[in-house]
Amino acid sequence: MKHGPLMFLGVLAAVLASWLVAVLAPHFQIGHEEPILIEELGINYPVDRPGEAKQGAEVYRAQGCQYCHTRQVRQEPLFADLTVTDLGTNAVETRRVVASLRRDLAGVDGRRLPEELPRPLLKHVSYAAAEAALRRLTNAGAQVELTLANLGPDIARGWGARRTVARDYLRDHPVMLGQVRFGPDLANLGARQTNEMRLYLKLYNARLELPGSTMPRYPYLFEERRLRPGQEPSPDALRGFGFEPPPGIEIVPRPEARQLVAYLLSLKADTLFYETYVPRPASAGAAAVTNGPAAAPPAPTPPPAQP
Repeated sequence: MKHGPLMFLGVLAAVLASWLVAVLAPHFQIGHEEPILIEELGINYPVDRPGEAKQGAEVYRAQGCQYCHTRQVRQEPLFADLTVTDLGTNAVETRRVVASLRRDLAGVDGRRLPEELPRPLLKHVSYAAAEAALRRLTNAGAQVELTLANLGPDIARGWGARRTVARDYLRDHPVMLGQVRFGPDLANLGARQTNEMRLYLKLYNARLELPGSTMPRYPYLFEERRLRPGQEPSPDALRGFGFEPPPGIEIVPRPEARQLVAYLLSLKADTLFYETYVPRPASAGAAAVTNGPAAAPPAPTPPPAQP
């Protein structure tokens, strides 16, 4: 072919460019992250999982749980509202900044503006734009409030207090993010569900609690034992939540079930640090940012867990 070498070089350049953008750039961006010290808690986050939970991660993978559950609290692009509550000591500069942000306010009589406060200035704009405006107004001496205009469905339904970030997975090898949600997200299951027995019963038969559940049963993770006359069931035998074993039989978790439940209870991506701080939603009442760093959103009331 007359232009064969040029075509080859063109294809090579396209493949190389794709590799640089999709592989190398993310590696330089987040590939060298380290655990971060949370001074308030005195821990390095993320905390390393105990041995039984590490073994449970392998059970989780072996059972294919990642095919039906994700481990990522998703957050749609953040939008924010910005309100001016006080012009501050340098009202002239504040009015100038306000006029540059809202051209429709440029003709407002500056002497009347304080009487009309608090004044919504920006509504449902990108969080980056709202934060930049907050810095400009703060530098001018104004008092402003920044509130989050949207949470996203994952946070709203109680699957997490914040979105998950790359740092959350530093202790996971491999990372099992999942793609499909036949069941709820599990990134923060250990934060919203702490009852081991309830998780054991979910694994044994999810339809005991939720009739019609599509979650498969895992009876082979449990052992049936026949009780002698008058013998009491073991302390770790399945019980409660409406479950009744067959007469004269106890059902106890095998080591694999204990390890899997330990892993599920260790799934907590709710620790807050700088890169995950977000302001409270407007419906939470108080504004999250008032001339200062964003505060953590309040933890929503969790719905019943459905691993």
